[in-house]
Amino acid sequence: MRIKLLTVIFVGFLISGCSTTFSDDPALWTYNQGALPKPDIQLKIDGLGPCTDNPDRTLHLNSKSPTIVLAHGCFASAGRFRALAEVFAFHGQQTACFTYDDRDSMMRSASELVDSVKKLNQSMKNNNITIIGHSQGGLISRKALTTEGDKTLLKENINLNLVTISAPINGIHAASDCGSPLWRVMTLGLIVPICYAVSGDKWYEITRYSDFIQKPGELIPQVNNYLKIVTDENDTCRQRDEEGICIEDDYVFSLEEQYFKVIDKDKRLNNVELNAGHVEIVGDHRVAPRKLISILQSNGYMNKTMVGQKLAFEKLLSFLYN
Repeated sequence: MRIKLLTVIFVGFLISGCSTTFSDDPALWTYNQGALPKPDIQLKIDGLGPCTDNPDRTLHLNSKSPTIVLAHGCFASAGRFRALAEVFAFHGQQTACFTYDDRDSMMRSASELVDSVKKLNQSMKNNNITIIGHSQGGLISRKALTTEGDKTLLKENINLNLVTISAPINGIHAASDCGSPLWRVMTLGLIVPICYAVSGDKWYEITRYSDFIQKPGELIPQVNNYLKIVTDENDTCRQRDEEGICIEDDYVFSLEEQYFKVIDKDKRLNNVELNAGHVEIVGDHRVAPRKLISILQSNGYMNKTMVGQKLAFEKLLSFLYN
């Protein structure tokens, strides 16, 4: 009976386990630079690169302009935000994407993000950096900017803004059994290697029992604003058949997993809740991230679309997300 139960747990977690994926299609290794200012520096920074899966990770940036750093979630890579980077470029805003192994410890990934952002900041004349993290990328992004993580950025002359999207800051409830002392006893410890096999080094950190979740830490003073986008993913759909019937829902995390009083009490934080699917909110080849664009623009993280550019922008969205 115990073995059967462990098998069910193992299969269940395989469905939600993570592994970084990359696109090897050269056609997706570039994107239209839109209204971006002319680059004046080239940078090679471990963990940072253009928002594509191009093997050449050289950044071409304008040192006098702010930079937006995007951090992907599970089953993703820098190329996940290629279209969104082009949306930012249309509005004259430059981006860089943080790439990490999503099976690593999230503390390790957060430390790598800190090191990448520090090197970026030291290469720029404009020290305004916004970090936007989706899903697990949101967990890593927030931890990177806290006193609980790598404190390196405390010494930097840097102005930071943080945006997390659909981030399970209260722990991933589906992984709760992995962190349960009772389950360790009941399974004679077998649940530990099972959870490790599925989730990697972060297997315990994603549970609500871990210090990563229970001791989130205070945001460092260099963080000016924190926009937390919470998605009510109930009754959302990722894919429909020809008759319009949903064949794959877009529910990953509950509202309970995305709210945590310890974090939400920060005066710099602005919670924005909306009904949107986990993938829908950042867009994919079937749907444009219109809700996300609206929130980012209304909160000042994405430049407003000029009246004379709205038709061109609509054409761009249709091209990128269809």
